[in-house]
Amino acid sequence: MSATVADPKPIPVGEITHNQFETAADLLGLDESMRVRLSVPFREVTVQVPVLMDDGRVRIYIGYRVQHNGSRGPTKGGIRYHPTVDLEEVRGLATLMTWKTALLDLPFGGAKGGVNVDPKQLSRNELERLTRKFTERIALAIGPYRDIPAPDMGTNGQVMAWMLDEYSSKKGYSPAIVTGKPIGLGGSLGREEATGRGVMLVMREASRDYGLPWKGATAAIQGFGNVGSHLALALHEQGVRVIAITDVEGGVYAERGIDVPALLAYARANRTVAGYPNADPIMNEQLWRVPCDYLIPAALGGVITKEGNAHELQCRMLVEAANGPTSPIADKILEERGIPVLPDFLANAGGVVVSYFEWTQNLQQMRWELEDVNAALERKLVSAWRAVSTLARERGVSMRTAAYAIALRRVADAEEMRGL
Repeated sequence: MSATVADPKPIPVGEITHNQFETAADLLGLDESMRVRLSVPFREVTVQVPVLMDDGRVRIYIGYRVQHNGSRGPTKGGIRYHPTVDLEEVRGLATLMTWKTALLDLPFGGAKGGVNVDPKQLSRNELERLTRKFTERIALAIGPYRDIPAPDMGTNGQVMAWMLDEYSSKKGYSPAIVTGKPIGLGGSLGREEATGRGVMLVMREASRDYGLPWKGATAAIQGFGNVGSHLALALHEQGVRVIAITDVEGGVYAERGIDVPALLAYARANRTVAGYPNADPIMNEQLWRVPCDYLIPAALGGVITKEGNAHELQCRMLVEAANGPTSPIADKILEERGIPVLPDFLANAGGVVVSYFEWTQNLQQMRWELEDVNAALERKLVSAWRAVSTLARERGVSMRTAAYAIALRRVADAEEMRGL
């Protein structure tokens, strides 16, 4: 395969969510005052995070926590460590979490947090000191019944363990303060793979309604982190041929289908899929032009754009495993081209669903079996898919607009019931 298209410039997630919000608000006929109540964040916290580096220097990082809306319950959302993190990005992602938790009918609002840092440049000790100081600085704004963080890009169960320990050292043992923890510290079975597994479950339901192939179908995935890797394995186990996968270092392509378990082993050893010997190499930008049934961005947001690649996609369905990967204009282009888009806050909601289960288990001081977690996850996602599919069909709108309309209606109703 040859590369002819440059990498698209990411569109801010906040810009994407705002456009989608207005479309759904128009469909519902929300008045201006309610639009403001649903769009302006409840609380935004920016903190200085000084870290003692291993060489004795002190480096200052900037951290954020945005709580968008808590009318349906305590806010919930991940913590990301990435060099692109800023207040605008965190605000947009927090807003998206409000709609995601409402769509899945979870008793949460939306939040998001992060630190502007490249975690790959930090030692383990520096990463721990950063996490503890960040937790200390936002401790007044979080709590098991106020705001519950979780892992996101650049963070993991170990980071959540440090957050749990730091918070508990001041407030007393509080396992429900974060989710996505290691199993030994109150984490839920099935949480690590929940987002990727959830994407597969919603894809399976959508394939039936749209008359698309499933077993034997082809899929291409951008991103091979937690979401992309678990999704690839789940699709492989379902008999879907994963024919292309890329990460930040490069990618691989095999028309017959990639041996996903073998690729996982290779990626664990080499920290990239690039160079995997049993498939052909491809560049990141080539992925968008791979002919496939399902194209799945599972990395950064804002990567499907009018200028970059919306006219180039050769898939039968776009599945948003990443948050906000498609610009509003690109969304319209795909609609005109007849390519349905499985929206992010439905497709990738598996993580927050199982985070809810983890939080519930922590509050009750009990543990569910893996089969119970997976069965409950499937029920939640299938129910949400049916609601979105039904409304989209009845109102003649896209899946995204239907999903937003359901979420906005639930949050607006909660705001009305709570009063001013």
